Amino acid sequence: MTIEIGQAAPDFSAKDQNGDTITLSQFKGKKVVLYFYPRDSTPGCTAQACDLRDHYQTLLDQGFVVLGISTDTEKKHQNFIAKYDLPFPLIADTDKTVHELYGTWQLKKFMGRESMGTVRTTFIIDEEGMISDIISKVKTKAHAEQILG
Repeated sequence: MTIEIGQAAPDFSAKDQNGDTITLSQFKGKKVVLYFYPRDSTPGCTAQACDLRDHYQTLLDQGFVVLGISTDTEKKHQNFIAKYDLPFPLIADTDKTVHELYGTWQLKKFMGRESMGTVRTTFIIDEEGMISDIISKVKTKAHAEQILG
């Protein structure tokens, strides 16, 4: 499934790091940064999360809600949040349901090997629940800048 700018963002229901259910529709009326990343505590993912953390107040001031999502468990997310003092929820999509909805679980090639994995992608969703931007070439150390334009 391919998601395109201008279409409605697929609604989902999934658990965050605390086991609380998060649905996309609960953020109607707010802009949402939904960022898919491969794995907690890896160099690129840590740089990305910390960049969003460092610019979190600016994102909030611009009306954004930030949601990170990976296939890691709630427990791994709790550790990642505690270690780097992340102020936003991380969704544990362990069964890859949300990844499948957004087309971010794909065949990847790395050093000549192929395997299924998360394609690092950020979806910007407007107040009406429509996709307003898709960032597929994520700069992990300057991601907030990409979002804020």
